[in-house]
Amino acid sequence: MDQELRATITQWLASAGIDSQPADGVSTSILVLACFIVAFIGYVVVKRGVVSTMNMVIQRSRVTWDDIFMRYRVLEKMAKLVPALILNIILPLALTEHAVLASLADRLLDVTIIILFVRAVYSGLDAANEIADVNLVSRRLPIKSFVQLFKLFMFFVAIIISISVLADQSPVYFLSGLGVATGLVMLVFRDTILGFVAGIQLAANRMVSPTDWIQMDKYGADGAVEEVSLTTVKVRNWDQTITMIPAYALVSDAFKNWRGMSESGGRRIKRSVQIDIGSIGFLSEEDKLRLAKINHLKPYFATKAQELGSFNAQVVDADMPVNSRHLTNVGTFRAYMLAYLKQHEQLHKDMTLMVRQLAPTSSGVPIEIYIFTNDTRWTVYEDIQADIFDHVFAILPEFGLRVFQGPTGADVRSLQSH
Repeated sequence: MDQELRATITQWLASAGIDSQPADGVSTSILVLACFIVAFIGYVVVKRGVVSTMNMVIQRSRVTWDDIFMRYRVLEKMAKLVPALILNIILPLALTEHAVLASLADRLLDVTIIILFVRAVYSGLDAANEIADVNLVSRRLPIKSFVQLFKLFMFFVAIIISISVLADQSPVYFLSGLGVATGLVMLVFRDTILGFVAGIQLAANRMVSPTDWIQMDKYGADGAVEEVSLTTVKVRNWDQTITMIPAYALVSDAFKNWRGMSESGGRRIKRSVQIDIGSIGFLSEEDKLRLAKINHLKPYFATKAQELGSFNAQVVDADMPVNSRHLTNVGTFRAYMLAYLKQHEQLHKDMTLMVRQLAPTSSGVPIEIYIFTNDTRWTVYEDIQADIFDHVFAILPEFGLRVFQGPTGADVRSLQSH
């Protein structure tokens, strides 16, 4: 077929007054030009016909993921493979009389096809990564790490195949040579390899995902994860600064991930108030009558009156506090706080809700409140916590209790004035 085309071209040139032979450069140049024209026509047909039609369909569809593929021009980059494939098929036929040139063109076209294919796949991977971000899949899986890993794998495969095509050698030949240099590569790129391996561990074990709140004091990180790559983790701190943490540091060092708190729907409040031991004592009858009017304490006093009455009736000399059981102001305060917190609308009732007394210290007796809010947003959480302890400090005098506080300058001056 090639010889027939060359003979036809020679006849056309002869009729135009140009002396040419089928095997000379003029016929070859015309055939090569014709090959490029055919490849260009094929590209125009695919781009203007197939790709444009697909883009119109994508624009009219209701789903959004295909719009992302269109924005990354995945189809356009795939269309660029068409002329390269056409040339790869027909150009060697036009260069049959020039073996060296045909071999060189065939190798260059093979490499071009590899490069164009890798570029198209890279665009598809970038589009898939953005689709995962839009659909919040990246919160559960670090998709970007997998995308980068696949890109890196494709890059090395494309390099090896391209070199083997240009050198006309088997890819296995270059892979065996690469093994010799492995030791040197590991020595020079130690940090990169550590980060690469750690990035795979982070991705496989879901240790860190975008939007997670992590805290790592060693690197000054305390904020939300914005990006998880194979070598680094990007954290936007609450003061709007950016911290870049090496991926291997998250594997080798300790850090705190608040994801469990966010997913549970409750955020813990664990804070205590120090009660002055000198203010703790038994409740008098007047105190009982006054405190029994508090709505949150009415069930408590009713239960305790029956319980203590039954116990004290069996005790000799029950009028002495040391022989009988009596209510204390600190115990009544704990009962009040427990009832108050159980009625609080902004606390998580399905999680631990406790008011407990800790071991006394030189600063008094700690009464700890251990609860969970039902809103994990930071500002809302702080408001709830502040409101609860505002109430605690304000209500303590009703029980005859005092908060322990070290002497201040005003206290010293007051003593001096006396």
